[in-house]
Amino acid sequence: MPCVKRVLRLLALCAAALIGATASSAASAGAATGTPPAGEAPAGVPPAQAPTPPAPHMKLELQRVGGLPLFALMGTRIVVRGVVTPYVAGQKVKVSFYRESRKLAVRIVSVLPMRNGSGQFRVSFSSRDAGLVQVRAAHYATAQQALFTGRSPRFRFVWPNLGPGSQGQSVRLLQSELNALHYVVPLSGTFDEGTARAVVAYRKVAGLERVEYAGTGVFDRMAHGGGAFHVHYRGDGRHVEADLTSQVLAEIDPGGHVRAIYTMSSGKPSTPTVIGRFQVYSKTPGENAKGMVDSNYFIRGYAIHGYHEVPTYAASHGCLRIPIPDAAAVFGWVTLGMPVDVYNESGGGSHRVSGQAGP
Repeated sequence: MPCVKRVLRLLALCAAALIGATASSAASAGAATGTPPAGEAPAGVPPAQAPTPPAPHMKLELQRVGGLPLFALMGTRIVVRGVVTPYVAGQKVKVSFYRESRKLAVRIVSVLPMRNGSGQFRVSFSSRDAGLVQVRAAHYATAQQALFTGRSPRFRFVWPNLGPGSQGQSVRLLQSELNALHYVVPLSGTFDEGTARAVVAYRKVAGLERVEYAGTGVFDRMAHGGGAFHVHYRGDGRHVEADLTSQVLAEIDPGGHVRAIYTMSSGKPSTPTVIGRFQVYSKTPGENAKGMVDSNYFIRGYAIHGYHEVPTYAASHGCLRIPIPDAAAVFGWVTLGMPVDVYNESGGGSHRVSGQAGP
């Protein structure tokens, strides 16, 4: 028995030695190959970190401001809405108003929480002077929040009561608004005859009184996107559209894109302009014996031409009259074979082609 116990003790010692040698060998192999022991990160690789939160930022939105380019009427109280992300309790923002880079006013406003983790603030402002304005806001650094700023788009306060002889930046903005809507107008800053014709054309399309004056009604429509010409025949490629209801003529580029809009006078009720789709078959430059200037004939005696008298209503003998200052440009753009679409949105008009059509 003592011998048996001695043998068992020796076997246990050998087994322990063998296990220790195996573990040591595995550790040495891991060190040689760079493989870390189980449960440990590789050497030189930092432990995983939490994602970095996005930098704080601010967005400014303008309310009661519209048009293209942006504008507001003098005396109107516009509203600036700011959205701050993320929201931190107790935030305050400094809001400054600049006209032509000169500081006009400063407001300190509190940021209120929103449900999505952002904050918001509102501040109003009005001006009795015309000029280009921008709003700038700043959140200065605190223990809870970093420094960040925001800027609004620039917009112009304008004087809305404009008529023949008016001059200045308000007139220039009016002209820019009309030009953006494709009404043919000079960009001179002076309310001249060309501006008056463009204003009348705009008023026709917008459904306003047909006078040579731009008041709050015109600017209100412009601020809300009103007065755009709606193309009826987009598939006709490069063509002319004559809207007898609005009494305007429009040049249309391929794809249904409006190129230019002119005021027009079509046939009076006793000698109406024929309705339908036609093609220009003849062009005669200069003035003829009937006083027609730069004529583009589209069916029998019916033509698009310049004339010395172009009232705001239908008054011709069947032709499509346009102002003489516009006639050369239209004549140069219209080509032989070009489609001419004549229609009356109110449902009236005649499909009868008269042989006696004239200016």
